Amino acid sequence: MRYTTLEECLVDLEKNNQLVRIKEETDPFLEMAAIHLRVHEAKGPALLFENIKGTKYRAASNIFGTLERSRFIFRGNIELVQALIKLRNNPAEALKKPLSNVRTALAGLKALPLKNPVAKPILHKQIAISDLPLIQHWPNDGGAFVTLPQVYTEDIEKPGIMQANLGMYRIQLSGNDYKLNEEIGLHYQLHRGIGVHQTKANKKGQPLKVSVFVGGPPAHTLSAVMPLPEGISEMTFAGVLGGRRFRYFYRDGYCISADADFVITGEVYPGENKPEGPFGDHLGYYSLQHLFPLMKVKKVYAKENAIWPFTVVGRPPQEDTAFGELIHDLTGDAIPNEIPGLKEVHAVDAAGVHPLLLAIGSERYTPYMPAKQPSEILTIANHVLGTGQLSLAKFLFITADESKHLSASNIPDFFDYLLRRIDLTRDVHFYTNTSIDTLDYSGTGLNKGSKVVFAAYGDEIRQPAKDLPAILAPNRLWTSAAMALPGVACIQLPAFTSYEHAQMETGEIDQLLSADVALLHHVPIIVVCDDALFTAATLNNFLWVAFTRCNPSHDIYGVGTTTIFKHWGCNGSLIIDARIKPHHAPVLERDKNVEKKIERIFNKGGSLYKVLK
Repeated sequence: MRYTTLEECLVDLEKNNQLVRIKEETDPFLEMAAIHLRVHEAKGPALLFENIKGTKYRAASNIFGTLERSRFIFRGNIELVQALIKLRNNPAEALKKPLSNVRTALAGLKALPLKNPVAKPILHKQIAISDLPLIQHWPNDGGAFVTLPQVYTEDIEKPGIMQANLGMYRIQLSGNDYKLNEEIGLHYQLHRGIGVHQTKANKKGQPLKVSVFVGGPPAHTLSAVMPLPEGISEMTFAGVLGGRRFRYFYRDGYCISADADFVITGEVYPGENKPEGPFGDHLGYYSLQHLFPLMKVKKVYAKENAIWPFTVVGRPPQEDTAFGELIHDLTGDAIPNEIPGLKEVHAVDAAGVHPLLLAIGSERYTPYMPAKQPSEILTIANHVLGTGQLSLAKFLFITADESKHLSASNIPDFFDYLLRRIDLTRDVHFYTNTSIDTLDYSGTGLNKGSKVVFAAYGDEIRQPAKDLPAILAPNRLWTSAAMALPGVACIQLPAFTSYEHAQMETGEIDQLLSADVALLHHVPIIVVCDDALFTAATLNNFLWVAFTRCNPSHDIYGVGTTTIFKHWGCNGSLIIDARIKPHHAPVLERDKNVEKKIERIFNKGGSLYKVLK
């Protein structure tokens, strides 16, 4: 579908019973986010808030709330994008079948951005930050944030749109020490394209010009989160996906998206930072307050009848889950084609995406070896951890599947397959004192932590236990125990106090269990947690607790551990201490009073009465 504006998209959704208008006055402080969360959780429609306290502008959310709705929005263009990516991976295909690829080639013409279009609706009015819907999502957030921004920067050494970066980095509009209407906070994580641009500008002692586009055709929003190879402009992708060339012009030295609903321009000066956050983030915790670049606001533009799009991030799954699923639909085999031997990689959304990767590779090395063992998949693992955003992964489980029936996206089957084969004396590989996701507080400091690779391949050596073995029944050390998955047990210990005490506790567990290591053979992983029954209750609970609350180098122990020539392993179960630590960020919790206030929207007479099933 070819939309020229965000409103066209919303009208189309409404015609197809996929959007509801919220007519009641709603408060941007917590209320709008609470309504969104409840609707998204129920897989409900997109929302258009028409009467927002403190602003004349409307706001829309849950636009991409389900994969089905995202596919509907981009219907007709998804197949073209997939075909273009396939041709990029296999250009010989175009030579073999030139006629069948003509439509794909013509679609590629939309990739070229259009400079200085006649129509520039964004210039309708110049406004202030305080005129915007200043939406605060979680009770302890530092202020109002832009959650669907398209942050545009250019390479100071290679200016121009074809070398530019468009990314989705959160923007704090109010709160903390920011001077309202004059300053905003710019938060971006390591390994992002904007960081390269700011580093170059800093070295030259020049400010980095930043343009923040909000709204516009939905293809622009999705393009800002696409994991494109370095050097490929996101604006070209926006043109192909939207079926319409990206329109832009320059004003005061800033690039302006002609079709955006809002644009904020400003500069980031070398060494000028201010505290940004806290902010409820996609791992299900608050990212805390830290110094991040300060952006000095130049001008703010709004088109006529502009609509402010927003989303709410929190413990997955949330709306950004649909983004991830759609990106996977679009890119298909793009990442495996970039890494020789890699067949599939799955970033697990329930674990916050970056903390946990599951991968399937090839195992073609050393055909003369008498026994099967991990070889090529270790090489692939290193490549995965050195590739783009995959490098932020903290846990990587990788195996090779000779049957070709295993899928990394079928999480229970994947774990069952790997746990049947893993040799804990051989297959655990740590990376210490390295960088991790900026938003992950399980490590030793901001961006600092460790990684671990579990590379398992070979014949089956166990059948994972489905029932809790008697040796793991509650005792003097743990008060509760349950099986999360076959081969994975959860045990509940008192709250974590210190690493010294944790080492003592796991030492006692080791002493208690090592006498009968054979009884643990069918339970290769034990998760120590604050609430065993909660952790084991659902697959998502297990994935969230086990992999967001653990720093591998500090929080992985074992029964019957060994260190042979610097290689760590264990003869019994591997122990993951996934309790909340004192340095961890707080868990996101909804405000009960706000939940009561929004009932009016869902009760009889309210805009959402009987809308949710």
